[in-house]
Amino acid sequence: MKYLYYPGCSLEGTAREYDISTRAFMAAMGAELTEIEGWTCCGASAAEAVSELLTLVLPARNLALAEGMTPPGRDILVPCSACYLNLRRVEEKTRGSHDLKDRINEALAVEGLVYHGGTRTRHLLDVVSRDLGAAAVARRVVRPLTGIRVAPYYGCQCLRPYAVFDDPEAPRSMEPLIAATGADLHPWTMGSKCCGASHMNTKMEVGLKLVGAILEAAQGADAVVTVCPMCQINLEAYQRQVARQTGVAGTMTILYLPQLLGLAMGLSPEALRLDLNLAVTGGFLEKFRQTATAA
Repeated sequence: MKYLYYPGCSLEGTAREYDISTRAFMAAMGAELTEIEGWTCCGASAAEAVSELLTLVLPARNLALAEGMTPPGRDILVPCSACYLNLRRVEEKTRGSHDLKDRINEALAVEGLVYHGGTRTRHLLDVVSRDLGAAAVARRVVRPLTGIRVAPYYGCQCLRPYAVFDDPEAPRSMEPLIAATGADLHPWTMGSKCCGASHMNTKMEVGLKLVGAILEAAQGADAVVTVCPMCQINLEAYQRQVARQTGVAGTMTILYLPQLLGLAMGLSPEALRLDLNLAVTGGFLEKFRQTATAA
């Protein structure tokens, strides 16, 4: 299996562990990632406040670059949910509007680029759950995570507004993957609830309340698993503030999905860069060490 790869800005900065663990996990699964040559920022959430056209042109530039790579026709794998949403939005909005595509291509012509609409953007979770599948993950598990309880957290943007591969109101795509590692599933209904996103910067009291509700519901789990850099940093970086405001005590381990799957497949914490995570508890690491004895 071969994919074009769009890491996005966060995965070269605050979410380097997501990029490194994604590459390591996909390689261990026998999948090949080819980074899009010359990719640039997709606009994140900031471009929309400046210009509606810019919001589309920035991700369209990356799609046009992908179309120019050989061999053509490969899907674009995107780990970041915000990047996925932005690239996917271009595909959805231009599908039925030649005028909009013409406006985008007028802007891209400055670089001699043309977006034809021949790409398909896919979230990492989509690829892992549907192309690779839980059964293939299970076959590669050498260190079952027996006794570890995991809460799957999807966030908003990988499922909304484009419900491509899962139900945005009751997502389940991570559950078979977690089960494949031998871990237990934490029963909860907060997997698709908003973490506050950028409100943590603009209206922190709102963000802390939303994160607090998620962390409170996760009590009893050994780790929360995410697929979004924004969700990850909100859930791991503000735990002390949440505790002071809400009274939710303790620290919760927050991992990216490829980190969890990679651990069960025998990849080391060093290879998956758990040292870059802001919230990995001693209790979780002790339980993980015990899995080696059990294996």
